[in-house]
Amino acid sequence: MERKCARIDTSRTVAPKVNGSGQARNLVRYEMDKKVPAEYFDNTFLEEVIRESAVDIRACYQCQKCSAGCPVVAAMDMYPNQVIRQIQYGKREKVLGCKSIWICASCHTCSVRCPNDIDFAHVMDALRHMALRSGVSAGEKEIPVFHRVFLDSIRSTGRIHELSLILRFKVATKGFMKDAALGWEMFRRGKIKLLPQGFRGGKEVRKIFSAYEKGARR
Repeated sequence: MERKCARIDTSRTVAPKVNGSGQARNLVRYEMDKKVPAEYFDNTFLEEVIRESAVDIRACYQCQKCSAGCPVVAAMDMYPNQVIRQIQYGKREKVLGCKSIWICASCHTCSVRCPNDIDFAHVMDALRHMALRSGVSAGEKEIPVFHRVFLDSIRSTGRIHELSLILRFKVATKGFMKDAALGWEMFRRGKIKLLPQGFRGGKEVRKIFSAYEKGARR
């Protein structure tokens, strides 16, 4: 049986009026002229993202200010406003497997520019957590690896030791000679130290990690 689709007339769509708090007051008016997927109206992925991020992205009316202001949009395979639209369409695998959620620099330019005060940088952070938990293959393979070895370095030494961070990352990605010339130049200029600096708060840092992991397992 063919699924029925609602239709939307984008030429007659009324953008939501915004009150002083930045929340959409009126809903977008749906018409019967342009097809949109029926999944838009029965979308558990949208509800999951809203629940995970505590940000209601249903207020987005595709003004594209987030994409216009994003400093790393050229490296993305899906513009920020397109990520929101795909979430609204329930495209779980497409969103969680895209490069854009890992390319995002969390600079909050999109959140500041949004006329409806949608904290999209926080949504992107929530999408990264969801992607890791779901086991979806990351669009950018090395970025999640770097995040992991970065946190492992903090856990073991209490602060960042660049040389051990580089070594952990190279072992994990098998890219031993990549950026070797740059690494040697940084070492020659004293930017990379052979031994980590002393730090007395390592025990407290490990307690923070332990407390977080216990909370995450609940």
